[in-house]
Amino acid sequence: MAFPVLESGLPQFDTHWWPGQIFWTLVTFTVLFFLMRWIFVPRIGGAIAGREDKIAGDVGLARKLKDEAQAQAAAAEAERAEAHAKARAIGAEAKGKADNEIAARRAAEDAKLAETLAIAEVAIRTAKEQSMSNVRAIASDAARQIVGKLTGAEASASEVDTAIAGRR
Repeated sequence: MAFPVLESGLPQFDTHWWPGQIFWTLVTFTVLFFLMRWIFVPRIGGAIAGREDKIAGDVGLARKLKDEAQAQAAAAEAERAEAHAKARAIGAEAKGKADNEIAARRAAEDAKLAETLAIAEVAIRTAKEQSMSNVRAIASDAARQIVGKLTGAEASASEVDTAIAGRR
């Protein structure tokens, strides 16, 4: 069918064709409206709802995994703190044992040293007493010889001993 050529130009502007154009516009609009309302929009809405459900499920799973990870981190931190406390206790116990062992060894060495010192003091005292007795004897002999040289007469041992004892 050929459109008649109008003097005004385009058929859209000719009022003679408007009722047909309005009819087909309404039919097209109605068909598109019902297609959108009953087919396309529900499918799109279903896809959007499915995506929202999937996203909500993924977010929930992520939160659950995050909570589990935080719980595991807290448990690991508690275990670490417990192990740290045990290590400190073991260290303190070992230090205490070492200190006790050192104190025992020191006490034993101090006792040996005190014993050795006591023996040395006795030996020194004995040597001193022997030296002093020898010094007395030497002093007595020297005094007798000095008196003999100075006076020409020999002094008796008892006189020299009395004189030495009196000087003290």
